[in-house]
Amino acid sequence: MLTRLSIRNIVLIEALDLDFGRGLGVLTGETGAGKSILLDALGLVLGDRAETALVRGGADKASVSASFEFANLPDAVAAALADADIEIEQGEPLIIRRQIKADGGSKAFINDQPVGVALLREIAPALVELHGQHDDRGLVNPRGHRALLDRYAESDAEGLAKNWQAWRAAEDRLAEARDAVEQAKADQDLLLAHLAELTAIEPQAGEEARLAETRASMQKGERLSGDLDELRHIWEGSESPLAHLRVAARRLDRIAEEHPLLADALAALDRAVIEAGEAEDKLQAAAEALEHDPMALEAAETRLFELRAIARKHRCEVDELPEKMREMRGQLDKIEGGEAELDALEAAAKDASERYLAKAEAIHQARLRAAKALDKAVAAELAPLKLDAASFLTAVGKLPQEKWGANGIDSVEFLIATNPGADFAPLAKIASGGELSRFILALKVALAEQGGAATVIFDEIDRGVGGAVASAIGERLARLAQDGQLLAVTHSPQVAARGQTHYLIAKSSEGTVTKTSVTLLDAAGRQEEIARMLSGAEVTPEARAQADRLLEGV
Repeated sequence: MLTRLSIRNIVLIEALDLDFGRGLGVLTGETGAGKSILLDALGLVLGDRAETALVRGGADKASVSASFEFANLPDAVAAALADADIEIEQGEPLIIRRQIKADGGSKAFINDQPVGVALLREIAPALVELHGQHDDRGLVNPRGHRALLDRYAESDAEGLAKNWQAWRAAEDRLAEARDAVEQAKADQDLLLAHLAELTAIEPQAGEEARLAETRASMQKGERLSGDLDELRHIWEGSESPLAHLRVAARRLDRIAEEHPLLADALAALDRAVIEAGEAEDKLQAAAEALEHDPMALEAAETRLFELRAIARKHRCEVDELPEKMREMRGQLDKIEGGEAELDALEAAAKDASERYLAKAEAIHQARLRAAKALDKAVAAELAPLKLDAASFLTAVGKLPQEKWGANGIDSVEFLIATNPGADFAPLAKIASGGELSRFILALKVALAEQGGAATVIFDEIDRGVGGAVASAIGERLARLAQDGQLLAVTHSPQVAARGQTHYLIAKSSEGTVTKTSVTLLDAAGRQEEIARMLSGAEVTPEARAQADRLLEGV
């Protein structure tokens, strides 16, 4: 609820701080004292357009700050603030501040964090519900009528929305499957050709790397084969180093015993023969390892070229070709088994639509029953509010299929006829300002248990009425305010007497400077103000006595 309103340099208000509490608060004062200024100031923090004309003459800027406190932040407000990355701790007040510069431009803040005015407009309906002479929001707006009727009917609107989402999801899956099958059919011949081509070449995972390695090895062998052949001729010929070493070793063997150094020389030759033999074996092994078949090299290069060419054709890597084949087989399988899948998805979509329609029809019937009950409840409130010639109708009609949605298959709108036999029409189009406010009051009383904004404001709901009707208005306003907060701008002493708190709005002049002030009245002040409202400019003892009776009567 609204707990504090601080205003600086707005029109006639230089500086004003007001504290508000629960229950019914009334604001009274002479005509022209500045009651509308308070509502204009409050409108700024709710996202209304910032007019530079609101800045007090001589001031370079103006500001309004409103503080709201909640046991639990309204869901709509919490969601909007979360989307805007604004965090508010449990129990922390919500403080909205708006600044206007005299030369143009405005700024908005929520708990000192800069925000766009659009966010203020988004959260405003959950904070303050304003009903006045030019009300075009709240209960007057038909866009909210269906939700109000659903709350009154206690219908399962959330379940209906879930059924709608399930139906939409089933239809989306069916549409995707149909598109996939149709696309696959359109590409079937091409898919078959591509798959045949890939099947013929039969690519294997990792084949490119293996072929590249084999080709590199063969190409290396081709380069080294000449040198190896020459070395083998040297080793295998009659003049080979190994043959000379063996001849020398045989000759030295015959004389090695003649001298120790010759024995050492023979041992060294023997080792050389062994090493040379090993070298010959390794040359032979290397020659065999590097031996290549020119036809095998050509085959490897041809295979590698084919694989890379088909990979380029399918815009993928060679190693991805096996997966491409699986994808193509999957697409062809969809064509073959697509009809069965479509049948299953069509059955699921049909089932989801039937569940939605069954739920929507049940809620349609609940809305019809609730509409009759609401019409009866509102009708009971009209006569005491001097609207006994008027009629109220909750119009529930079925929408064309293309407009069905999460809210069901119905349109809902509150209509009135101000005279017997007159056609029903929307609230805002047929009621005068005073009548509209009283219709709204009757509707609010009928919908009292369904809740609404945290703070409700009625601006001059009692215009043009008095006596018993004003008393009936005051009684209903007090009843609505019992479990919440309701503020009423009023000229009626009967309404003012019902207030739990009473604010007097007054205008004063000092030379050329005119100011508006607001005072919270005590018991004596209330008596005097209500007496003034009863008698006019001169407050008489009789007016004070009547004021006492009004205050005692509530």
